[in-house]
Amino acid sequence: MIHEKYYELQKEVDELTSRKNSKSAFYNGIYDRYENPVLTREMIPVTWKYDIDKDSNPYFMERLGVNATFNSGAIYLKGKYYLVARIEGNDRKSFFGVAESDNGVDGFKFWDYPILLPDTCPEETNVYDMRLTQHEDGYIYGVFCSESKDKTSNDLSAAVAAAGIVRTKDLKNWERLDNLTTLRSPQQRNVVLHPEFVNGKYAFYTRPMDDFIETGSGGGVGFGLCDDIEHAVIDEEVMTSLRKYHTITEAKNGAGATPIKTDRGWIHIAHGVRNTAAGLRYVIYAFATDLNDPSKVIAEPSGMLIGPREGERVGDVSNVVFTNGAIVNEKNEVFIYYASSDTRLHVATTTIDKLVDYVFSTPEDPGRSVECVAQRCDMIRKNLELLAR
Repeated sequence: MIHEKYYELQKEVDELTSRKNSKSAFYNGIYDRYENPVLTREMIPVTWKYDIDKDSNPYFMERLGVNATFNSGAIYLKGKYYLVARIEGNDRKSFFGVAESDNGVDGFKFWDYPILLPDTCPEETNVYDMRLTQHEDGYIYGVFCSESKDKTSNDLSAAVAAAGIVRTKDLKNWERLDNLTTLRSPQQRNVVLHPEFVNGKYAFYTRPMDDFIETGSGGGVGFGLCDDIEHAVIDEEVMTSLRKYHTITEAKNGAGATPIKTDRGWIHIAHGVRNTAAGLRYVIYAFATDLNDPSKVIAEPSGMLIGPREGERVGDVSNVVFTNGAIVNEKNEVFIYYASSDTRLHVATTTIDKLVDYVFSTPEDPGRSVECVAQRCDMIRKNLELLAR
């Protein structure tokens, strides 16, 4: 017999997922923010958390709770918007679930089951943060962090990060490929597959790391090529978007969404991290690389594109925004899906034209306060002269 509490809780889920999402009052001319998150833990189906059988769960206790729903890969297929969200259980293990929407800003509903990946990596303990790439070879690839215990250390928190790779054509049937091997980097996280062949090879944006948390000698976002996607091995990584002193990428940076192709270059929406007295602060930034040489940065506007605001700053890991998914539809509208404080998922919307203007017309960071003030004064002077006419 179905417990009567099930219907009450599922009604609350249905009301949340059917709630319309409106643009907020926020304005910067680059993108629009929205009043509500697009996914939260409260939107997880009741059947994922509760045994709804009254005989086996008479008190209707939550058996397999969910702590957070956040960092999501994104893809647009046949007029619908799909998110492959990271869902973290109360047990700290993360897994992936597919949520579907007709318009990309609200109405996201999870499919009946989460994704059960092929169990081909016995040492793997946790998986998270899948990036989705619709590749020109015909497959949709998911690249995610595959976390394992560091058996060389007695520290129970010591782990090893690798890039896991799966592929599919329908988001339902997933084939697990070998984890990415980078011959000159001991660990990898935040890896993204480029959507096109480069010189006839598969291309990855990497983030070389010395250990699980610290980038160490890793200089920023890397770029490498491999011949065989089923057994992907990268020898040399060329550094692309570099970490820089006293910027938003000082402590770390990493690739985010699959790069967006425009007539002026590939636009990348990435994350940068700096240290503060309150801990690490994650923000989102953008840069562009050359159409013919995607490893070569050709534009990098100053500062952050998206930072945590108001309630977005509070959560499991506070003062964080992070993206690993964006969608461009047939109208050249862009949907940037970003998580706040490792807790919930939001969307920001813009257009290709606006992104191109932002990336290529916003001045770069000159690197020193005095030069930044001079840069700002030049703009003020121009504005005052225009106002005086």
